[in-house]
Amino acid sequence: MKLDKYELKSGERLEVFEFVSIGLQGRIIKLVQYTPTNYKDLFNLGFGDKNSDTGEIDDNVISNNGDSEKVLATVVATLYAFTDNHKDAMVYATGSTKSRTRLYRMGISKYLDEIQQDFVIFGEIENGWEEFKKDVDYEAFFVKRKF
Repeated sequence: MKLDKYELKSGERLEVFEFVSIGLQGRIIKLVQYTPTNYKDLFNLGFGDKNSDTGEIDDNVISNNGDSEKVLATVVATLYAFTDNHKDAMVYATGSTKSRTRLYRMGISKYLDEIQQDFVIFGEIENGWEEFKKDVDYEAFFVKRKF
């Protein structure tokens, strides 16, 4: 996506990323984390504000910082960096609430043509998984980088 992005910081393994959202509410530290699951090469994407007390992701905070497109583009940039380093990785993502999952679906739909150039993306429905389609109310998403 050819959108403005925030500068990312990450460790060598490129599994945890940090950036600063700058907007209406000030400077908010965000975290993106790719956590391995019990399935080979399947990772869960976690995203949210960095809790200043624990240093962990808080995915229930509503920041309303007015920069959601730039934040989304930055999260997508982490997906590229992560899959560059983990070529066989499959990534599972869902929102912490139904409304957040809907927000993610809307972002994916808006940039679907660009996303599909580099990724295969599926949406989870009641009966299982299907190739992502716009305007379908998905419960979660699953992506795999094309190489």
